[in-house]
Amino acid sequence: MGDVRNRWTAPFGWVARVFRIPGEERRSLVQTTKAAAAAVIAWVVATSVLKLPQPFLAPYAAVFLVQATVYRSLRGWAQQVGAVSVGVLLAAGVGHIVPSVTVALGMVVFGGLLIGSWRGFGDSGVWVGVTGMLLISYGSATEPVLLADRLLETALGAAIGAVVNAVVLPPLHGERLRAATSRLASAIADVLDETAALVRGGEPPEAADAVQDRMRDVRSLVAEAEDAIGWTREGRFLNLRGRREAPEAPLENLVSLWPPLAQLIDAVSEAARSEQPFQHPGEHARGVVGDLLEALAEVARSGDPDRLDRCRELVGEIDHLLVTPTDEVSTSIGLGAMALPARRLVQRLHAD
Repeated sequence: MGDVRNRWTAPFGWVARVFRIPGEERRSLVQTTKAAAAAVIAWVVATSVLKLPQPFLAPYAAVFLVQATVYRSLRGWAQQVGAVSVGVLLAAGVGHIVPSVTVALGMVVFGGLLIGSWRGFGDSGVWVGVTGMLLISYGSATEPVLLADRLLETALGAAIGAVVNAVVLPPLHGERLRAATSRLASAIADVLDETAALVRGGEPPEAADAVQDRMRDVRSLVAEAEDAIGWTREGRFLNLRGRREAPEAPLENLVSLWPPLAQLIDAVSEAARSEQPFQHPGEHARGVVGDLLEALAEVARSGDPDRLDRCRELVGEIDHLLVTPTDEVSTSIGLGAMALPARRLVQRLHAD
């Protein structure tokens, strides 16, 4: 019953989130509304102002140019107009040479899709073949006036879509950046806490496998964070609202923690699984490393750099243990393997 109720209430929850939080749902609603408005404007201009006959390409192009970022809209306009122009020229050439519509259709689709695969056309490459196909099938490939109309319709619709996207609430992706920052910070903090328990020796060796599984989750979140940074940067480019966006530096700093974090987890896991005592630090040294990892987890969760003072103190204590010839650590290579990535974690968090 619970699953059925959730399916029925999901649309209402989606609408509630549109008004409650500035997230993905609200951006989708805004972009959908803009695409519909761009299509209507393109149709009105093409039919009532320019008096073009059957200007179906104008609203069609307008819808596809309301992209996820302003940059993609402007780039898409150039690519789409270029692709349609090539498709028109291809249809005109084949239509004049080949009398059979069936043969000409096959040649235009084949040649158009082949030409459209050039990466310079991007996602608009398919328009080369589609435009040629439409012109051949409608029998207008040999009529210069109709060919010019198709070009004008496409350029008009694409331009209207790009302008609407750039001027009316141009899309930004700050909420994606904030969500990725929160998820990654929480995941890193959880891994550090679990690793602290593992390094102290309070967990069975099998717990190292669980930490490694958690690290794979962190790696996935790092990839998501890199994607969010890319979308945010692209969304800010040529965007009238771009300066209002939160900086991506905090998330970049969290992403930079991945290499030393992975090295630290590998060192701790190897020491936890080892049956050779000289590879594992003594109890006091493990306690210091555990304290450091827990302090780093607090910094990752809070984002407060002032808490790094305690981390730096613990790093200094680990350095002292490494250079002090005591029975506990003089033969331990495990502490040295943990110390270097732990130091790098402190340094990179401090760089924020």
